[in-house]
Amino acid sequence: MKIVELITDGACSGNPGPGGWAAILKYGAHKKELYGAESPSTNNRMELRAAVEGLKLLKERCQVTITTDSEYVRKGITEWIHGWKRNNWKTKDKKPVKNQDLWEELDAQVARHDATWKWVKGHADHPDNNRCDELAVMASKTQKSSS
Repeated sequence: MKIVELITDGACSGNPGPGGWAAILKYGAHKKELYGAESPSTNNRMELRAAVEGLKLLKERCQVTITTDSEYVRKGITEWIHGWKRNNWKTKDKKPVKNQDLWEELDAQVARHDATWKWVKGHADHPDNNRCDELAVMASKTQKSSS
């Protein structure tokens, strides 16, 4: 099984507002950067979209470490999602789970792989997370200028 690293980040200019997401995939000596934008969006949606889009690029089952600076994404997919699914996509307060569409998509993508989640502090000393932040911000600005 291939061992892959996926580093992700999302950005939003306003919340909601023009959003951007970015991911870096690393496999051996290979490195691929990808990014995109949505408007309107939220920061949490962009964080989720980055993970979804990065995983979608993997064509076969991989051992993948996903690095994110979003506790919302990491805890959501590793802890909270089990209860949401049990409760028909409702929170403990019986409210609909926000971003259910992306959570379902992320859940399906993660199920295709042997995934491990790692949290890093945003805007700190993780060069790939910093690069994802740059790309996500750039994508959100591109979206803003074209809307």
